[in-house]
Amino acid sequence: MKKASLITATTLAAVLTLAGCSGMTQRDKNTAVGAGIGAVAGSVLTNGSGIGTIGGAAVGGVIGNQVGGKRR
Repeated sequence: MKKASLITATTLAAVLTLAGCSGMTQRDKNTAVGAGIGAVAGSVLTNGSGIGTIGGAAVGGVIGNQVGGKRR
C-alpha cells in the first residue's frame, strides 16, 4: 500500500509542477532548467554537499537565464 501512495503523491507533484510552468516565459523556463541541472551537478561533484548543491543551482540558474537571450 505504501508503494501506491508514493506513486500517487509523485504523480500529483509532477502534474502540479508542470501546471505551474505553463505561464512561464522561455527565459524563465531556461532559468529553472539550468538551476535544476546545476543543482544535480553540484550535488554529484561535491558528494551530496548542501553548499555544493545550492552553489550549482545558483550557477546553473544564471547560465540558463543567459542562454538564448536576445543580444542588445
